[in-house]
Amino acid sequence: MKRYNHTAIEKKWQNEWKKKKVYRTESDSKKKKQYVLDMFPYPSGAGLHVGHPKGYIGSDVYARMKRMQGFNVLHPMGYDAFGLPAEQYAITHKIHPRKAVLENVKTFESQLSIIGLSYDWDRKVNTTDPEYYRWTQWIFLQIYNSWYDISKNKAQPIDVLIKKFAKEGNIKVQAVCDENTSVFSATEWKNKTAKEQQDILMKYRLAYEGYAEVNWCPGLGTVLANDEVVDGPDGKPVSERGGYPVEKKQMRQWFMRITAYADRLLSGLDTIQWPENIKEIQKNWIGKSEGSEIEFVVTSHKSTTDHGLSTIKVFTTRADTLFGATYVVLAPEHPLIEKLSSHIENISEVVEYKTSIQHKTSEARTDGTKEKTGVQMKGVWAVNPVNNEKIPVWVADYVLASYGTGAVMAVPAHDERDFEFAQKYNLPIRQVIDIPNGILERAHTEEGLLHNCDEFSGMKSGDAKTAITKKVGGKIVTKYKMRNAIFARQRYWGEPIPLYTDKNGIIHEVDTKKLPLKLPDVKSYEPTGTGESPLASVSAWTKKGYETNTMPGWAGSSWYFLRYMDPKNKKEIASQKALSYWGQVDTYVGGAEHATGHLLYSRFWNKFLKDIGVVKHEEPFKVLRNQGMIGGEDGRKMSKRWGNVINPNDVVATYGADTFRVYEMFMGPFEAGLPWNTENIIGSRRFVERVWRLGQSIVESQKSKLKVQKTDAELETVLHKTIQKVTNDMENFSHNTAVSALMIALNEMEKRVNETQVRITKKDFEMFLKLFHPLAPHVTEELWKDLGNKTTLVKEQWPKADVRKMKASTVTIVVQINGKMRGEVKVDVDSEESEVLAYIKKDVQIQKWIGDSVVKKVIFIKNRLINIVM
Repeated sequence: MKRYNHTAIEKKWQNEWKKKKVYRTESDSKKKKQYVLDMFPYPSGAGLHVGHPKGYIGSDVYARMKRMQGFNVLHPMGYDAFGLPAEQYAITHKIHPRKAVLENVKTFESQLSIIGLSYDWDRKVNTTDPEYYRWTQWIFLQIYNSWYDISKNKAQPIDVLIKKFAKEGNIKVQAVCDENTSVFSATEWKNKTAKEQQDILMKYRLAYEGYAEVNWCPGLGTVLANDEVVDGPDGKPVSERGGYPVEKKQMRQWFMRITAYADRLLSGLDTIQWPENIKEIQKNWIGKSEGSEIEFVVTSHKSTTDHGLSTIKVFTTRADTLFGATYVVLAPEHPLIEKLSSHIENISEVVEYKTSIQHKTSEARTDGTKEKTGVQMKGVWAVNPVNNEKIPVWVADYVLASYGTGAVMAVPAHDERDFEFAQKYNLPIRQVIDIPNGILERAHTEEGLLHNCDEFSGMKSGDAKTAITKKVGGKIVTKYKMRNAIFARQRYWGEPIPLYTDKNGIIHEVDTKKLPLKLPDVKSYEPTGTGESPLASVSAWTKKGYETNTMPGWAGSSWYFLRYMDPKNKKEIASQKALSYWGQVDTYVGGAEHATGHLLYSRFWNKFLKDIGVVKHEEPFKVLRNQGMIGGEDGRKMSKRWGNVINPNDVVATYGADTFRVYEMFMGPFEAGLPWNTENIIGSRRFVERVWRLGQSIVESQKSKLKVQKTDAELETVLHKTIQKVTNDMENFSHNTAVSALMIALNEMEKRVNETQVRITKKDFEMFLKLFHPLAPHVTEELWKDLGNKTTLVKEQWPKADVRKMKASTVTIVVQINGKMRGEVKVDVDSEESEVLAYIKKDVQIQKWIGDSVVKKVIFIKNRLINIVM
């Protein structure tokens, strides 16, 4: 019997597939399409560990099955290689980021190749390739030159807006814009300088320049998104990458007005087949709230004006509880604190408190399990507009400047956070909504009938919200927790933003014909330490007025799935023919950790591209599958930090790629997080070896005169049930149970093999090989060839289950004597009681238990059981 040499077999078939380009996607095909995509990797210097390929193998199993089912499959791979990790690696290792990326890509590609993944490498993309990022820059310019028209619910060219301004000002314009946008007439617009007009347009553009308090990380020399900041060991914020201290800082930034698409991002979730937890994460991140904006006048005993010192605008979803407001809370970052500083008697205490909480992350500040802290702003009061009551103003860390208006009216009787805060600082708790037992032990947050609310007493909460808002001159508004996305990084290794500023401060776009605007070659690309990008110190760059910030890491990954459709196109992102044919990604596979980053941003970009006519689908990814994380054998996350990394190269060298693939799919549900266990991989290896031995037995039997020509009816039933089970499981990414089904089928086939006889037809085993091929492509190709086939399994047709053959012709009946199992008999399906008893009479072993006893009663359940009572 031919020995199983996984190294030789796998190398042979990987070379064969590569030489014949068997995974090349057809460009012009009349077949139905199937776009199966992995989230492309960031090629770090550490390379892959055994946890990384789980998603790649899962999607590969699915893609291979789809090819065999007759689909034209697009299953590409590329590299997301711009950004902070590559730059940090380059700085640490004293090499240029471009060189570091090329080396890392080479490592990743070799690791991916040995696993036997069926990628069409001819469509490979790399976000750092100028021919790729010219289109990233092109998309940016389209977004920059667009505004969001609320009346049409889509993006429109900025030129349309400029014409509206020149004709009628902005009075009638329905647009998403900055809150502080002033109203002007057509005449006033025309009289403004070019710079003034530019500043107004920035308030409308979907990509715009502004200033914001950001997460500044001096150690990394860049701004970090909220999800890139975590709590350090001492509770202070640090960068997720490297653990460097993070501080708040006002900086010039570029932004994407993603909030314009908030409602479409929410409604779109109902049209796609994504895990419910991912949908819920995005809904919470967007955070849509319907409520009221109400203003509280601020006053003090030092005030000499009747109208007060200023106003505090609050956003509340519970205007019905306004009579119960007993204090107002400002976020520590609220600008009103500085404005009122001369009236605040304990300003030094307030400033000290503000400083003390600067190190806290938003997550830590809003954590409901942590104790609330705050300081009263003594000497100033807020006037409740519904009853003119003066109530104290506090500064507290549980209120965020980034949500609502950065201020809340505190109603402790009907809000849990306010209740805890009021109890700690002994503040009044006033109940204004009826509660069932009349006793307020905790905050009563449910709606109901109002009381102690003057003319509104007895009114339902829903009606009172509108009525009270109207009485105090407030307005009903919709707010979103989500904020516009920062689209700038103060670093070298990123896509250049294709804009330049002239000596008069006017921003211009780089002509699209001159794209890509390439990164300049520089000697030093390390952070400046001042907050500015390294490009700010490149005189050849700054002389031309080019923007010195670069794009964030998510820029290139927000549209890469479109480039795979037509990666060599030099005239456009992809041809309309390709975009129309491939449409949406049918199945997208990647980590759940990208829910509020990549998955949100790519949906936003796709919706914009639909608005301008580039794509036809509102959503980019039809189905999303999240793979669970594979941890270390010590139970920790697999990481160099813990010294528990296992290299897939080592596993493949020892056990083989097919065993590695089978093990990763068999170890548990695809979406479950599980620890790696080297001992358990032995079971998968034995399974592969058993398939090999059975295959070789059949190969040998085909040479003899005793080869089986007719299919065993019972085995045929098992195989067709297996076809149905495996097909359904692979469709649903239940690859672990597909492996189980194949193991059961293998057991049945092995029962029909002994030293002298093989009672399995070549056709039956070939059917099994087709089912096993997506999981173990190398060994199945070799056995397929050994059986005399000239084609590759990749090109073979996927088996179809025959329902008629799935119904067994025989069934095993359990035989009980006085209620105790004494044996089994195999009978024809649907045999009657008398027929089963006839079989029992012929069974010597069962007859021993009956003997000469008199049968009193027979309990018979067709096709299942017979109980003989004596």
